[in-house]
Amino acid sequence: MMKFSANLGFLWNELDLPDAIRAAKSARFDAVECHWPYDVSAQDVKAALKETGLVMLGLNTRRGNVEGGDNGLSAIPERVEEARAAIDEAINYAVEINAHCVHVMAGFASGPEAHKTFASNLKYACDIAIPHGIQILIEPLNGYDAPGYFLASTDQARDIINEVKADNIALMFDCYHVQLIEGDLSHRLEKLMPIIGHIQFASVPDRGSPDHGEINFEHVFSTISELGYSAPVGAEYKPVGPTIDTLSWMSKYA
Repeated sequence: MMKFSANLGFLWNELDLPDAIRAAKSARFDAVECHWPYDVSAQDVKAALKETGLVMLGLNTRRGNVEGGDNGLSAIPERVEEARAAIDEAINYAVEINAHCVHVMAGFASGPEAHKTFASNLKYACDIAIPHGIQILIEPLNGYDAPGYFLASTDQARDIINEVKADNIALMFDCYHVQLIEGDLSHRLEKLMPIIGHIQFASVPDRGSPDHGEINFEHVFSTISELGYSAPVGAEYKPVGPTIDTLSWMSKYA
């Protein structure tokens, strides 16, 4: 049977993070993950994790000035100092709560200088994360939701991972984004499994729960299991209504 992680950036996001962790435990998730927990005391999050016995799989670096249109900083040549401050903050927070991974967000950029900047910032992140046993993740985002995002395909992500050459860098394979970018999920999972550090999912095209839409999740989840991936897979979907009312799919797969 599959193991699942609740992404608390979307699920139970009306609750504060410690209570969302408790809700995920009550719903029988195996782990949790989040987006940007920085406004919440790390000690409060750590206490909720200890209380529930859940592990925080990962969190994201800050996006930057969201009102100004930022969606990450690490591929923007003129903002290296900000990007590295965001990386430091994310890794420090991850260390405090014993999180496994940090997703370094690239941001809106393009061209050779953006590539060089992103690779350099990723090397920086890997170097400071590895003593703590933290894995650095990168994630391609689709052009419908994030037009102009620097990291835009799994091939590009693979090339950057190969260039960085760190033992603790991996791909975040989000089935929702990959389906919209490239499709062919089963073959891409098989091809990319050696560099995958975490898998997420949501329906396409509405980014809802996995019991509808164009992706056959029964097949996708079976493929993930057959490929030997046994870590919790991240439910990163946008619930329509209360989260608890959208979890009927779990009884089929968990």
